[in-house]
Amino acid sequence: MATITITDLTVDFAVFGSRARSIKDTIMEQAAGGLVTAGSRDIVTVRALDRLNLQINDGDRIGLVGHNGSGKTTLLRVLAGIYKPVHGSARIDGSVGTILDPSAGIDFEATGLDNIYLRGAILGLRRKQVSRLIDGIAEFSELGEFLHLPMKTYSTGMIARLTFAMSTAIQNDILLIDEGIGAGDAAFQDKAQQRIEGLFSQTSIILLASHSEELLSRYCNRRITLSQGTLIGDEPITTHGQVV
Repeated sequence: MATITITDLTVDFAVFGSRARSIKDTIMEQAAGGLVTAGSRDIVTVRALDRLNLQINDGDRIGLVGHNGSGKTTLLRVLAGIYKPVHGSARIDGSVGTILDPSAGIDFEATGLDNIYLRGAILGLRRKQVSRLIDGIAEFSELGEFLHLPMKTYSTGMIARLTFAMSTAIQNDILLIDEGIGAGDAAFQDKAQQRIEGLFSQTSIILLASHSEELLSRYCNRRITLSQGTLIGDEPITTHGQVV
């Protein structure tokens, strides 16, 4: 059974340079991001997550909510292994799949096909394992011969379709999603929606960061609310008085 145990998780980002003080002032004025602490004249530290504690168990469909800068994306990226905490830990039992930044890890000078192998290598897959996924990714993305062209020639929709197809080609125990769950143009949305719902039905744990109440009500059974990197709410999601 998949589980995520988050203990005193703390993530800091340091901002260096002579303009750090003005950056600090701007963030303080907006009062929507993480906690800001003063260092030397040229360094500002932004605390994106502040001693966060969470237990997430098999069957949880978590809706992560909060203002921009509340720590939602930072938490997902820690769980994905992109960011490292300065304190605390996130212990994960189970394999992790992500639908985060579509352009993350993409080499735009390389072909779409080369990028599929690159994404597979990042995920720890052997080349033979990736090769077995190629036909399915090609069919789902509907890119055809474009897979043999550099991705710098792709439109935004084509990039979204390929990265979505790559990200959802493998079934994982845990799925991390940042904001929307669609991909590509309108004609591709229904297809992407069906795949997502299929993944949801087979995935042990889902974390979905979104501002959409419709998405949260449709897919999630638990709401985690963050503010300035701290946990301020943990409650079941209900629809018409019934727990989802």
